[in-house]
Amino acid sequence: MATARFLVSGRVQGVFYRASTREQALALGLAGIARNLADGRVEVIACGAPAAIDALEQWLHCGPPAARVEQVWREADIEWTGSGFATG
Repeated sequence: MATARFLVSGRVQGVFYRASTREQALALGLAGIARNLADGRVEVIACGAPAAIDALEQWLHCGPPAARVEQVWREADIEWTGSGFATG
């Protein structure tokens, strides 16, 4: 099992980005969290099979239809102790 942290910038708040990320992550069998940051970015932590995390990363670059993603930054191999997939 692997864990990665993503920071997504662009028009990603107020466009159902977190909820859509949760749906994608659950469909891929991932646990984690997606939450808004005060600076306008969305932070995503995903835990599960490496291939599933890679697939989520590809989706994060597009997001839901109303989103306009400018950048996705990835930090791999972090520790996370949660379960399920939450939005915050």
